[in-house]
Amino acid sequence: MELVILNDGFKLLYQNKCIIHHTTENPSIYIGYGNETVEMYRGNFDIRDYVIERYPLRSVSIQKNNNEYSLNFDNKLTAYIKIQDNRFLMDFEKKDDKINRFWIRIDADENEKCYGCGEQMSYFNLRGRNFPLWTSEPGVGRDKTTYVTWRSDVENKAGGDYYNTNFPQPTFVSTKHYYLHVDSTAYADFNFKNKAFHELQIWEVPKQIRIEAAPTYIQLLEKLTGFLGRQVELPDWIYNGAILGLQGGTERSFGLVDRSLRNGIKVSGVWCQDWAGKRITSFGKRLNWNWKWNQEMYPGLPEKIKEYKEKNIRFLAYNNPYLVKEGDLYKEGKEKGYFAKSLDGNDYLVDFGEFDCGVVDFTNPDAYEWFKELIKRHLIEFGIDGWMADFGEYLPTDLQLYSGASAMIEHNHWPVLWAKCNYEALVETGKLGEIVYFMRAGGAGTQKYCTLLWAGDQSVDFSMHDGLVTVICGALSAAMSGCGLHHSDIGGYTSLFNNCRTKEVFLRWAEMAAFTPVMRTHEGNRPEENFQYYDDADTLEQFARLTEIYTMLAPYTKSLVSINAASGLPVQRPLFLHYENDEKTYDIQTEYLFGEDILVAPVYLPDVKEWEVYLPNDQWVHLWTGKEYQGGTVTVEAGIGFIPAFYKKNSKYANLFESIQKQYGIK
Repeated sequence: MELVILNDGFKLLYQNKCIIHHTTENPSIYIGYGNETVEMYRGNFDIRDYVIERYPLRSVSIQKNNNEYSLNFDNKLTAYIKIQDNRFLMDFEKKDDKINRFWIRIDADENEKCYGCGEQMSYFNLRGRNFPLWTSEPGVGRDKTTYVTWRSDVENKAGGDYYNTNFPQPTFVSTKHYYLHVDSTAYADFNFKNKAFHELQIWEVPKQIRIEAAPTYIQLLEKLTGFLGRQVELPDWIYNGAILGLQGGTERSFGLVDRSLRNGIKVSGVWCQDWAGKRITSFGKRLNWNWKWNQEMYPGLPEKIKEYKEKNIRFLAYNNPYLVKEGDLYKEGKEKGYFAKSLDGNDYLVDFGEFDCGVVDFTNPDAYEWFKELIKRHLIEFGIDGWMADFGEYLPTDLQLYSGASAMIEHNHWPVLWAKCNYEALVETGKLGEIVYFMRAGGAGTQKYCTLLWAGDQSVDFSMHDGLVTVICGALSAAMSGCGLHHSDIGGYTSLFNNCRTKEVFLRWAEMAAFTPVMRTHEGNRPEENFQYYDDADTLEQFARLTEIYTMLAPYTKSLVSINAASGLPVQRPLFLHYENDEKTYDIQTEYLFGEDILVAPVYLPDVKEWEVYLPNDQWVHLWTGKEYQGGTVTVEAGIGFIPAFYKKNSKYANLFESIQKQYGIK
């Protein structure tokens, strides 16, 4: 990486390609100020901006002091630049307090592609679109042309769009072999529409812009995850089979576990998200947000946890950082003053869909420690080995925080604080690496504190912006944002407006899940209306086969998880990570490499018997038939249960893959 100082500006180059080019005639930095309006309804945000002034910083005076450059832009902004070992750091200091808008233009090539910006569910390559970066509900429906999205907008203000995500991050990776990270948690909009430049807008002057370059994408991800942090390895018990998401009380949940075992299903855990109780709303079955054991619904639970742990089956639960006002934990927190306040000084209550909850104020050190102790006492010490650490996206912007920090700045930071609270609870009890919690909300820095990412609340269907296929895009974009352990609710979660899960949707999702780090089912928000794995004998048999395949893959999967922890190389990988010279791989978002040795092309459409797959040039073996392919576009059988999957002929795990083919392949 090279910094070239000009008479009226500077250039940043890598491998003779320009990344930033600032001159008087073509400034790269703009500042200004504006006023935003933000309205939130149940985690869905309507954000609008009125820019009062936007000012290009043309004039720049440059001074060098040892290895650092000081750039004074029009006496309104000073930047301090350091460059070393293909790392460029630009720190900012504003000279005018009213500045609250910042834009920077990054040089682009017409054929350049960009990835990342957190977990994006609709588009892997970001070029040609802009991406507002604000953690929120993704929306029930993320395609404005569909009936589900329209009706969600009309009835609940809940329809999303292609960019809505639980996990936004102001970081992108360019095919010019660099990553760029903006150190800010303010609202941002990364615009990749212009052929000549990317324009990044941030609603504050950021602390720093960081750019690192590397000759390969694998080395680049190692640098990115070295900076952001890396996920720890998953517990060994995860690989014993599927985590069964069940609810309804002790008798029903554990009864279904026993039935599953009798039908040959490999089970690693039983996840009862309603362990703290339930409530019924118009959306469907919801939980009692008072995060402790509900003895009425789950009598004898401590004994059941011990009994099943002896069978090597763990119990998993649920929590989130909000407490329902009717619960005793809310009353305890209220007495201590641990909730965020409304502007009039009262506790701020959030409507989570027909029930109100207090927001635990993580900027208050005592409140943070209190909630961490609740996790230790009510989950870890109780004997629970995992949980969904849900939400984190809901911090409203019209409240007061203990620290005095602006909620507009803290909003995108909240998921990281929430992840850190869970992480420290494990560290302080010596359980890190034994217990797993999975999260959907995230931001820059989540990587270190999130033991497992989950894709959120997909629709229970094959829709292109909401269903099964979005999980693939989400895994790949999260991977390029430094988060390499990803999984999803098998069969999806959200069922509204007569959109119900079918047997086909469940089985197609399950066959994909066998080739991810974790298999986990979910009964969904309306269990009685949606197909479940235990609804017929055929599905029980097919699901048992898939869990057997997942457990057979365990030695291979464990090695991938270990690599992710050590170097940040994700478990599910875009094809171009290992085939940089193959131009076709850069636009593929419906296939992935499961490690380096397996290529997976999930079926994401209904009524399919054959499936077209693109294979990079290599020696590939079809997992289910043993037929060999060299590369290119091929068509293979794709009956249910036989997801298009291929392994490298020269893989050191070839014997393992062959054993799967012999036992479970197409006869």
